[in-house]
Amino acid sequence: MQALPLAIMALILYLGAASWQGLALLRRVPQRPALVRVLGLLGLLFHLPVTFKLIDQSPGLMPGLSTSAAVLTAIMVILLLSVSLAKPVLSVAVALFPVSGLALLLAVGLPSPERTGGMTPGIALHAMSSALAFGTLFIAACQAVLLGLQNQALRHHHTRGVVQVLPPLTTMERVLFELIWAGMALLTLSIFSGFLFVESMFAQHLAHKTILSLAAWVIFATLLISHHVLGWRGMRAVRWTLGGSAVLLLAYFGSKIVLEVILNRT
Repeated sequence: MQALPLAIMALILYLGAASWQGLALLRRVPQRPALVRVLGLLGLLFHLPVTFKLIDQSPGLMPGLSTSAAVLTAIMVILLLSVSLAKPVLSVAVALFPVSGLALLLAVGLPSPERTGGMTPGIALHAMSSALAFGTLFIAACQAVLLGLQNQALRHHHTRGVVQVLPPLTTMERVLFELIWAGMALLTLSIFSGFLFVESMFAQHLAHKTILSLAAWVIFATLLISHHVLGWRGMRAVRWTLGGSAVLLLAYFGSKIVLEVILNRT
């Protein structure tokens, strides 16, 4: 299987879907959610075989940076396409699809170092729940960005352009918190299964991920509790969502970037 042509096709399809959705947000073309989903699904069908090949070449608990990015973006595309059937989150595709295509292309051009070691069912549960948690909360972060733009536009009485296309502010905010609740459930499962099945969550190569994941959990828990008790919403919710997502991003990719890119170690 030639991975590069498949990755290029995935990128082209993702860019096509993201471009149409972006133009629809700018009111340059009509809304065509079915078209965006079909193009995104076709991109995913090219994305997945390459991802499986990368995983096969890089077995083990902690694949390298480029493989991890390809796997996580595939999961995020699946989540977005699935959730968009019930919730108005398809605008997130404007950012997610191009990132997914570029991550896949990078993974093909810069394959991760090979890893050894099998994966037990417990470790598989931890890895899958971690990936799903990251994907869900990344989508929540993109939703928070759109909510922030919408909030600022309405505050300054700008009611044209993107604001006219997005769902009402209350709907956008409700969807944001639904995504955060789902992401928190998965993150809780990820942390719990990690302590249960991973030999040492505070070992040298895992300590940063454990500490930052716990910090992200605290940030999102504080946001959810404060939203319920104190009525946090609007730009405060946006800032806390983006802050928690940034910490989680560092947890998943921080050490990989330092070890594989800066220090050139496997």
